[in-house]
Amino acid sequence: MNRFDRITALLIQLQAKRVVKGPELAQRYGVSLRTIYRDLRTLEEAGVPLCGEAGVGYSLAEGYRLPPVMFSREEATALLTAEKLAAQLTDAHTAQLSQTAMDKLRAVLRRTDRDYLEDLGSRIRVFGGARRPTAPAPAAGTQQPLLDAIARQRVVRLEYRAGHQGTPSRRDVEPIGVYFGHYWHVVAFCRLRQEFRDFRLDRIAGLLVLDEAFEPRPDTLQSYWASLAEERQTQVAVVRFGPQVLGQVHEYKHYYGWKQDQAPDADGWVEMTLVPGCLKHFSRWLLLFAGQVEVQAPAELQVLVQELARAAHDFFCQPAKRC
Repeated sequence: MNRFDRITALLIQLQAKRVVKGPELAQRYGVSLRTIYRDLRTLEEAGVPLCGEAGVGYSLAEGYRLPPVMFSREEATALLTAEKLAAQLTDAHTAQLSQTAMDKLRAVLRRTDRDYLEDLGSRIRVFGGARRPTAPAPAAGTQQPLLDAIARQRVVRLEYRAGHQGTPSRRDVEPIGVYFGHYWHVVAFCRLRQEFRDFRLDRIAGLLVLDEAFEPRPDTLQSYWASLAEERQTQVAVVRFGPQVLGQVHEYKHYYGWKQDQAPDADGWVEMTLVPGCLKHFSRWLLLFAGQVEVQAPAELQVLVQELARAAHDFFCQPAKRC
């Protein structure tokens, strides 16, 4: 990147964020901290009103911006969601282009809208892997109202169809975040159950954002999953999954205390570390992926899976004399 492009990029960063720090800019653009300070002085000499100092951070004076185009809050939220998807579901170059485009978008927004996106951005998560072709999409008019309710801490009334139930039930919830893992989900405090619950967006039959505001909670998606893990036993399971079942596994792995994935091997198998809690219940889930699952540890889990597989073989083969 030449100096002119870098200074232009610095101006975009200053307009996109409330405060930018020299070391972060130096790392982003691959130059020294001294070079960044020199570029900032160049902007000041050109008439750009900067506030701040070395070691603290820099920001633009309130009211200063160079808007080439204006976006509505709803349009900006839609593009923020697209950026999150691009970061996980596209190649690195496309993800970088998406991030650059979003920086330009943030640069032209009003400060209140920038703050809105900054708060909302940490509450949207996307996990790797594409949605299965048969997976239903969320109903129209569901995702945007939920994101707005999360950002403004508004209670949401859901008509929710759990599992394969035909008649939806009414739930008033306090949403804290959404995530994508072959389906879109919203994590929210359910006032009916008096605990946090995970709701799939494609099972929401109706949605109404109420005027009632709820008290901001310290809970995040990360703390929600951490609390689920703490409720389970501390025994760690290491399991390898084949490429044919990774879609289903990614969808439900958080229910079994998922901790981390290893990079896929040459054949596409992925090793996962989980804290599943009840090993007996976990072994039954693993049996669904017969032929595409290998238990590495613990030995107790290996025995449970072998016993279940043997029992299933005896049940299906011996009475019919087909084996």
